[in-house]
Amino acid sequence: MLNFTVGPVMSDPDVIEVANQSTPYFRTPEFSKVMLENEDMLLELLHAPVGSRCVFLTTSGTGAMESMVMNILNEQDKVIIINGGSFGYRFVELLKLHNRHFTEVKCAFGKQLRRDQLEGLEDHTALLVNMHETSSGTLYDMKMIANFCCENNIMLFVDAISAFIADELDMTELGAAAVITGSQKALAVQPGVAVMALTPAAIRRVEENRESCMYLSLKQALKDGQRGQTPFTPAVTTLLQIHTRLNKIIDRGVLQERSTISSVAENFRTGIKDLPFEFVSESPSNAVTTLRPIYGGAKEIVRILQEEYQIWVCPNGGGMTDTIFRVGHIGYITCEDNHKLLNALHDMNKRGLLK
Repeated sequence: MLNFTVGPVMSDPDVIEVANQSTPYFRTPEFSKVMLENEDMLLELLHAPVGSRCVFLTTSGTGAMESMVMNILNEQDKVIIINGGSFGYRFVELLKLHNRHFTEVKCAFGKQLRRDQLEGLEDHTALLVNMHETSSGTLYDMKMIANFCCENNIMLFVDAISAFIADELDMTELGAAAVITGSQKALAVQPGVAVMALTPAAIRRVEENRESCMYLSLKQALKDGQRGQTPFTPAVTTLLQIHTRLNKIIDRGVLQERSTISSVAENFRTGIKDLPFEFVSESPSNAVTTLRPIYGGAKEIVRILQEEYQIWVCPNGGGMTDTIFRVGHIGYITCEDNHKLLNALHDMNKRGLLK
């Protein structure tokens, strides 16, 4: 099967080889060395400021989102949430659950956030944003958001789960207090690990706030991480895969890695221009293209691609199941793979299946 979903995605053969080995015991100097190197490499790729730390949580990206809300924000904060889709709404649900005060800024599905939508919110203390709203494929204007936060002394927290590596991200330039990402997106390894990078300002928040959880505690993760360990049993094999993948990205250069993802995305978008689809996002991420079939039937298109052409694409959930589907460009995907998907879609069009 060719996998054009947005995660989990296809992995490099060297990464797959790591998973073919027996999982080693992890309370060892050798594993601690791997973990400390993982932290250093991630902070380098994120352009994190001096004194920043990185923690590894054995959870999905949503677990990192919840850990950020519980450990860094508190009941005195007034939080801005950018909600342009299902993942923005997930932050809304989390802040409701944990009794944090917030203002929800809604963006129309697939539309860019405008500066005027933030007017009147200058008295808030924090802003949460999914840098890339994966459900619509929209990449937000992070420089505009960062400028607003900087001008008003607002802490910026970024969910970069599907944007990391695929799109430009510089923590120092943005002034981001914390950034989260996940193992199964552009890192292109097995799911099960979420990563959070914290600046000294975010770390102080963690130290000062009352601890309200055990498994997702950042205090404990930061403490154990100093010696290259985790509080509980981690996803050992996934962390070893991350080590292999990060070394390959750094050896190749992250700009080259991003350029490849961008080229694959552009190649696909050019190839479907004569097919009956509409682009959903007005500012798409390199990571994914979100499509609306002009004649509907997105759910059936996803099914036929899987069953007849052995190709996975990403369905949308909820009320958009039959109106939208997504094509990912991250992972071990090439333009040659694109051509197989494009040939399948053109064949479906000739068969009258897109009408």
